[in-house]
Amino acid sequence: MADAKPRFRPPGPLGFGGAPLGNMFAPVDEETAQGALAAAWDSGVRYFDTAPHYGSGLSEHRFGQALRARERDDFVLSTKVGRLLLPDESQPENPPFVKSGMPFRPVYDYSADGARRSIEDSLQRLGLARIDIAFIHDIAEDHHGALWTDMFETAMGGAAAALTRLREEGVIRAWGLGVNLTEPCLRALRMADPDVFLLAGRYSLLDFSALDELFPACAERGVSVVIGGPYNSGLLAGGTSFDYAPAQPEKVAARDRIAALCRDYEVDMRAAALQFCAAHPVVASVIPGAKSAEKVRLNAELMRQRIPGEFWRRLKEGGIVPEHAPTPGD
Repeated sequence: MADAKPRFRPPGPLGFGGAPLGNMFAPVDEETAQGALAAAWDSGVRYFDTAPHYGSGLSEHRFGQALRARERDDFVLSTKVGRLLLPDESQPENPPFVKSGMPFRPVYDYSADGARRSIEDSLQRLGLARIDIAFIHDIAEDHHGALWTDMFETAMGGAAAALTRLREEGVIRAWGLGVNLTEPCLRALRMADPDVFLLAGRYSLLDFSALDELFPACAERGVSVVIGGPYNSGLLAGGTSFDYAPAQPEKVAARDRIAALCRDYEVDMRAAALQFCAAHPVVASVIPGAKSAEKVRLNAELMRQRIPGEFWRRLKEGGIVPEHAPTPGD
């Protein structure tokens, strides 16, 4: 069967991931946050992704502050459903991964009513009249353990059904899942009618989990993919972590082989990481997070950096990248 025309394709190849502006791992002051968003716009970024979970609403507030000054039809904005934020001053100041978020307690809610309320709350925090894409957030085993399949059934009968209706009514333009694993996306394709997935970490120079099953299924249905975590939480950008944990020896060894080729061809490994993700036809946009204008401008430059075709051939010949994985210039 021929690949279908994409149903909805966020602008790319580079977007802006909003988790860092929710004070992920370290606080970001307001001036720095707004500087990062302004630099993204000036660098040509027109796709912005955020979520209620990022800083318990802080990221959405900051995105709204920056984007309200722009013509609404000039950018695409996504946020997420699946958690509602309840006022709670007793929340710890530094919950996991977030430093100094806002005084709200997230509670999971994958129901239809929960999805509708989540979008209404997000619009209030953003100060905008609409969003373009609603992702059902973290509906996967890594967040819910063995109960995830039951919760997934609830989400498909609840949030997914509600988002489908909102899309039909023109309230949103598209919906999908925002997850770190491929299995929920495959299930959603079988059970519902999504338009786009946000998949973090499962398609990169170190992880090809999405390549053989999910991406062909998406191409057949006309579902596009946004790639989060193109650096695998740091290992491909000079760090030591993979998926927010100390990298296993085999991942470090794979990274070192890539780094050696990068030295041979004078390629910045971060540029290779971004451009590899963007080269697959189903990938609409790659959304590395950034906390400063300097990092935003660097990501834009890395996405444009010229990389010799021989470098990509060597990655495949060495078995570092699968032979059938698309690379720039293919």
